[in-house]
Amino acid sequence: MNYKPIIIVAGEPNSIFFEIFIKTINKKKFKSPIILIGSKKLLKKQIRYFKSKIKFHELNYSKKKLRIDKLNMFNLIDIEYDQEILFDKISNKSNKYLTNCFKTALEILKKKISNKFINGPISKKHFLNKNFIGITEYLAKKTNSKNVAMIIYNKSFSVSPLTTHLPVKYISKKITKPIIIDKVKIINSFWKKHFNKKPNIAITGLNPHCESVDVYNEDEKIIKPSINYLQKNKYNVAGPFPADTVFIKNNRKKFDVIIGMYHDQVLTPFKTLFEYDAINITVGLPFIRVSPDHGPNEQMLGKNLSNPLSLYRSIQFLDF
Repeated sequence: MNYKPIIIVAGEPNSIFFEIFIKTINKKKFKSPIILIGSKKLLKKQIRYFKSKIKFHELNYSKKKLRIDKLNMFNLIDIEYDQEILFDKISNKSNKYLTNCFKTALEILKKKISNKFINGPISKKHFLNKNFIGITEYLAKKTNSKNVAMIIYNKSFSVSPLTTHLPVKYISKKITKPIIIDKVKIINSFWKKHFNKKPNIAITGLNPHCESVDVYNEDEKIIKPSINYLQKNKYNVAGPFPADTVFIKNNRKKFDVIIGMYHDQVLTPFKTLFEYDAINITVGLPFIRVSPDHGPNEQMLGKNLSNPLSLYRSIQFLDF
């Protein structure tokens, strides 16, 4: 059986990505070939630094053409990046390099060579520079995808924030009935396609205990009518639930996905429960995009102490 390759953008050069990638490749074998897109110069330096013996096969990519003379388990497309210091501070210096990495990956994915994509950690502050609130939105724009959803996934259960990296003061303005309905529909479709089941979905309220001292209560005016509409159309949804109790063990057992109204409402309890045993999935793109569920972790550079589990889970999820 021929497995499509997994395309991986190495991400921010001054992150823990190369360390956790080297650890993962050192210890695990995968059925799908891997095509890493990143700096050969920097990768070779880090292989030496971490005293690894992994080898890679360099692929020739030029003028938007990928020449595959042979596809080993670990392949590299070199994107030029000049950095003499092995570990440096994250800055705008890597923005052009990252742009070229993503551009190359998206060109390859567009040619249907693969439909499986992973990106390493990115500094939103420097690379996105306030143009996008997250990589989910960046990739949606680059692929003209109108309806996407972020899912933080563990095989036990998953969460999805309705709004992603918005400042708290803007959240209530972005919660609408069409957005709730669209998120449920796209998550439902993803579960049916990839897990062959209709997911049981819980939806949280926005306000503490789903109550508000204001005359206008989003839980009553927006969230509850959205749930009623979805239930009438045969979606397995329930709520709105207060966010402070929906994550209790016996409640979690009832659901495959908990949709929250904002990022930290669902990611804080989720990461407390699973730590590194989780991945970030973007659904609604022309391909499946996965990333480790953590950032660049600049403070851990070069210490050889970073946990590779989330990257391993990312590759494992796409190893089909």
